[in-house]
Amino acid sequence: METPQKIAVIGGGSWATALVKILCNNCTQVHWWMRSEEAIAHIEQFGHNPKYLQSVAFDTKQLVLSADLKSTLDAVDWVIIATPAAFLEEAFAGIGESHFANKVVFSAVKGIVPAYNAIPARFIHKSFGVPYDHIGIISGPCHAEEVAMERLSYLTLACSNAQYAQQMAAALSCRYIKTTTSDDLFGTEFSAVLKNVYALAAGICHGLGYGDNFQAVLVSNAIQEIERFIDVLHPVHRDTKTSAYLGDLLVTAYSNFSRNRTFGFMIGKGYSVKTAQLEMNMIAEGYYATKSLYEINKKFEVDMPILTAVYHIIYDKMDPATEMKILAEKLA
Repeated sequence: METPQKIAVIGGGSWATALVKILCNNCTQVHWWMRSEEAIAHIEQFGHNPKYLQSVAFDTKQLVLSADLKSTLDAVDWVIIATPAAFLEEAFAGIGESHFANKVVFSAVKGIVPAYNAIPARFIHKSFGVPYDHIGIISGPCHAEEVAMERLSYLTLACSNAQYAQQMAAALSCRYIKTTTSDDLFGTEFSAVLKNVYALAAGICHGLGYGDNFQAVLVSNAIQEIERFIDVLHPVHRDTKTSAYLGDLLVTAYSNFSRNRTFGFMIGKGYSVKTAQLEMNMIAEGYYATKSLYEINKKFEVDMPILTAVYHIIYDKMDPATEMKILAEKLA
């Protein structure tokens, strides 16, 4: 399968850095947009991102770095978006449909666009007129930190166009990355958003002192919630026990690299939401996803007790210990 060559990664964080590292195994040149001109200058001089995954060394001859988003988009045919969902609209301010004409766009955004309560695929389609068969998602289970260490990891490339999914899989396959493809764009993306909420729940419970036995019950109920929700929103045949759904949930709920689990742990330990956000200095996508998914579910009324408990804790400022005690009575 032919590997895309005119490809860009949009974003300057840890996941964007990891994706550029992976692409450099298969692409002679990778365009990389980030907002910070200081970070660009540092990478050009030293070959390392100064803020994220500093251990990753780049051959700068392979990189075309730019803080000009329009010129970056104009230079490529394939785009991977890896900016935080909460800042997606801001990052693409001034960008119109013409900049995305005839491009294939894959979202590596692990969240939901809060201003629209929309998954990134829908935001890209509505904002830039990209047809859904030109939109894909890159999902895990995969943490950027383990990519930096070249630990064996797995990615799922979901797109209704099988050829595009396979081409992106070829671009991201290497010695330490195994890839699979799927046509379940919406189910995969909603699952990727939901697992962040359940990682918050897992972190809260850990912070409160719940043990492994309860965590196992929590996560097994979480995958059932995911299945109920995505089956209502996009009713197609899928197996949620596969890596793109269950695997992604497990690594986010259990890993010490998980920002959402860490954020939830701090809430369980008694931190306020604002204090936890300041302490982390990184985006926990589950914070925004909880509110958006809770509001979306008002329409569909899917039974989602874990999502509801996390919403009450994060947004209604309910006592975490009390909410988790109530939740525990609903799980089986």
